[in-house]
Amino acid sequence: MNKDSHFKRYLKLDLLPTPWCPGCGNGIVLKTICQAFDELGLPKDGTVVISGIGCSGRSAGFFDLDSVHTAHGRAIPVAEGIKYANDALNVVVVSGDGDLLGIGGNHLLHAIRRNTNITVICYANEIYGMTGGQVSPTTPHGTKTLTTPNGNPDYPADVQFLFKHYNSYFARTTAYHLNHMKKCIVEALKFKGFSFVEARTMCIVNYGRRLGYKNSNEMLMHYKEFYKVNDYAEELAQNEIGILKSTPVA
Repeated sequence: MNKDSHFKRYLKLDLLPTPWCPGCGNGIVLKTICQAFDELGLPKDGTVVISGIGCSGRSAGFFDLDSVHTAHGRAIPVAEGIKYANDALNVVVVSGDGDLLGIGGNHLLHAIRRNTNITVICYANEIYGMTGGQVSPTTPHGTKTLTTPNGNPDYPADVQFLFKHYNSYFARTTAYHLNHMKKCIVEALKFKGFSFVEARTMCIVNYGRRLGYKNSNEMLMHYKEFYKVNDYAEELAQNEIGILKSTPVA
């Protein structure tokens, strides 16, 4: 295994390919997480991955290390329990925006408040993709989905302000900005406290096509054109990605 493919040691290669739809961005996020693990040299016997329910929740099973696939919305409290039981472990949650910000939103709120030393990678595709394309907590205002045929009347959750208030780590990135995504995840894993990476990624089958995209590459090009990098800002605008300026809690 050469240097460029060394990250594969964190994957169960015999389980590939994944069950995700062609054009899904989840594989990009999964690969980038493994590359971040590899860059930091995280020990496989000292790292645990926890996921919730949803397309992205399937990620946990592909890691060649201890993992837990939990009930819907319960990935964070399980992760906190593991961390409290063994503080030496690197504890990482991988799950979707519906699981983390919707069904599990209460747990996210209190993990931020407690500043638990775990890392959460949120696959934010703006939709409940696995169940057909229902509106999710990150669906933009006015967007038509299966359950909002006249446009989403609500505004999307923007949790960055919670992290800012409690001096924990927040970063936003996209599946187009690969190097930036890895940087965000590496810094999140190094952060001493609660860290959260919102990785915006594509669901072409149950979301993108309803918006008029012909394929997932068009969605990637939208990320390229729409988002501007603004690392270490006090606040991220909706068209900005970056690492929010944080102060670690001693």
